[in-house]
Amino acid sequence: MGRRRRYRVADTAQQIVGGFLLAGPFVVTEEVWVLAAQMSALHTVAVVAIVFGIGYGALYKADEGRDPEREAEVAGIPIRFVSLMVVSYGSVAVLALALTAPETFLVESGILSDPTPAAMAWTTVKAVAVGAIFSVVGAATADSVF
Repeated sequence: MGRRRRYRVADTAQQIVGGFLLAGPFVVTEEVWVLAAQMSALHTVAVVAIVFGIGYGALYKADEGRDPEREAEVAGIPIRFVSLMVVSYGSVAVLALALTAPETFLVESGILSDPTPAAMAWTTVKAVAVGAIFSVVGAATADSVF
């Protein structure tokens, strides 16, 4: 098998396609918003850790030809991994806001009994974290395959 090429901006574009592809169904699923409303800060930290673990594993453990030690870094973190995390969370957040999911699910559907701006923002952060579990799979797969 040939040597892996270096990280390029095109790799981020591939991640974006994969991230958006798998983020969409979870942004518009009411169950995700119900789960997010019930999650504590500890649950949220656990979900974020899962996303980071899946992302790192998919980029550097599932693909034996890629070595994080040989990649360009930002603050000691491979740029490819930073890009993956930004895309994974960003694609879910952009879709959630573009599709007015917080207002639709948290206010109109009545998931939050007291939909204050702070409660809506925190629940949206938690819902984005849940959606990122799936988005990171799509983003990392698109990066690795193409």
